[in-house]
Amino acid sequence: MLFNSIEFLVFFPTVIAVYFAMPQRFRWILLLIASYFFYMSWNPSYIVLIMVSTVVDYSCAIGIENQKNKKVKLALLYLSLFVNLGFLVFFKYFNFLGDAFNSLFEPLGIFPQIPGHNILLPVGISFYTFQTLSYTIDVYKGKLKAERHLGYFALYVSFFPQLVAGPIERASRLLPQFYEKFEIEYERIKKGLLMVLWGFLLKLTIADRLSEYVDSVFNEPNIHNGLQKLTAAYFFIFQVYGDFAGYSYIAIGIALIMGYELMDNFKRPYLSVSFQEFWNRWHISLSTWILDYVYTPIVLSKRHWGIYGIAFALLVTFVLNGLWHGANWNFIVFGFILGIYIGAEFLLKKQRKKLKKKIGKGKFRFFGWIATMCLWIFACIFFRINSLGEVWSFLGGILDFSSYSTTNLNLFKFPIDFVISLILIHLIWGLEFFQEKNNLLGKFKKQPSIIKWTLVIFLLLFVIFIGKYNSSAFIYFQF
Repeated sequence: MLFNSIEFLVFFPTVIAVYFAMPQRFRWILLLIASYFFYMSWNPSYIVLIMVSTVVDYSCAIGIENQKNKKVKLALLYLSLFVNLGFLVFFKYFNFLGDAFNSLFEPLGIFPQIPGHNILLPVGISFYTFQTLSYTIDVYKGKLKAERHLGYFALYVSFFPQLVAGPIERASRLLPQFYEKFEIEYERIKKGLLMVLWGFLLKLTIADRLSEYVDSVFNEPNIHNGLQKLTAAYFFIFQVYGDFAGYSYIAIGIALIMGYELMDNFKRPYLSVSFQEFWNRWHISLSTWILDYVYTPIVLSKRHWGIYGIAFALLVTFVLNGLWHGANWNFIVFGFILGIYIGAEFLLKKQRKKLKKKIGKGKFRFFGWIATMCLWIFACIFFRINSLGEVWSFLGGILDFSSYSTTNLNLFKFPIDFVISLILIHLIWGLEFFQEKNNLLGKFKKQPSIIKWTLVIFLLLFVIFIGKYNSSAFIYFQF
């Protein structure tokens, strides 16, 4: 079931109506049933994975908390890690690892080939796996008390607004909210609905419109020339932002309508002037998860890493970040490139400060923003390309300037779509810039009701009449 589907437009209002009509002590039952139903609409059998993960982590966390023997505690932690990562590796990486093993040893004739399997990837497995892992690890480290209510914990694992594509919530934030009683509050519901509307604006009017052009070029790169490829690469960074940020805003808004506050997942990332800043603004729930549970343990594993050791830890962290996105070499290379970017920024920290003093803060930030965006576009080519074998042809085409004069950018079904896309992505970019500098949202709230309602109705009608309604899945569902 997709947020941008007729089924969800029936499902969610029904859940909300029953949710506020029933006593608070029974609401978790409704939300748990709704969450399982929501997930089972893709593949009913895979709900077993979530249930097993829930029972294992629930039991292991209580065992860890009750045990005094450190070895038993560690064994229970390893059991949780083994089950959750085992599911993730088998369903997401088994064929990839098998192919890599076969490619490595087949020429030697030493080992028999590992056969591939036609395995359907469970939707959202990377998200809820990381969510449950953080819970067990935090309990083991003594940062969190084990949850004794199995129903609330099951709801934490499967909460439908953020189940399949995040944000990746922490138990310390979300679990306590299930004990609270939320009444119907106009201001909270209005804020939630506005976030949902903004999410649909990003998804339906920008991401899904851009996907027509981006897919046509990336799926058949050999028949397109340099400017078409460059345009597709440029459009893709806005497609993936509109798609993923759109999902996050919808998820956060849906949860807020019911009273639950999920963490912000995006904070105007395309205004970043460095990659360190970019990762403080992009997919925040994943970047903070990786910081806490991957990068920090790597750095703390040795007392004296030195600057080059830390740069290496950053590189390893971002390679794992890339691998998290999918079992494909292009994602690994994508992560490697990002690791090079942020590692280089760390190593050149002193030189960057000197340059900032030399040319001034304003120019430094402007050129930093230009460099960050250009490098991000380059990295995202590896993210979007279908296979590494197509990368060099794709990049070579972009550098073939002689073909630019003969290009035809009109690959949309209607020429006006191309113009609308160009206007929208730069309009959204401009709005985010002014929000950053002048707090447009704060000024909007101070306007008379007639102005606010006029703008909201305009945005609603804009989404209805300009949006693309092909019910395309969100990009991050595949992860």
